[in-house]
Amino acid sequence: MSIIAWIVLGLVAGLIANMLIPGRRRQGLILTCVIGIVGALLGGWIATKLFHIHTIHGFFNLSTWLTAIAGAAILLLAYHLISGRSSSRRGSFAHR
Repeated sequence: MSIIAWIVLGLVAGLIANMLIPGRRRQGLILTCVIGIVGALLGGWIATKLFHIHTIHGFFNLSTWLTAIAGAAILLLAYHLISGRSSSRRGSFAHR
C-alpha cells in the first residue's frame, strides 16, 4: 500500500480512534488527524516489521484498518497521558 493511502487511512483512523477513546478531548481536529496519520504509519510499520504480517497490502482489508486504528488509538492515549500531566503541572505552578 502506498504512503498516500496510509495518510488517507490515518485521517479516518484518527477520527475513529478519537471516538473510541473515552474522556475529554483537548486536541483539535487537525491534531487528531495528524496523530491518526502518524499512528497509522507507525502501526503499519510495527505490524510488518515486528510481527511479520504481510497481509497489510489493500486499502479495504480489515486487518489494515484495525492496524491503523490501533496505532492511532495508542498514540492518542499517549498524547492524552502526556498532555494531562503537563497541564496539571502548569496548573499547580499557577496557584503558587
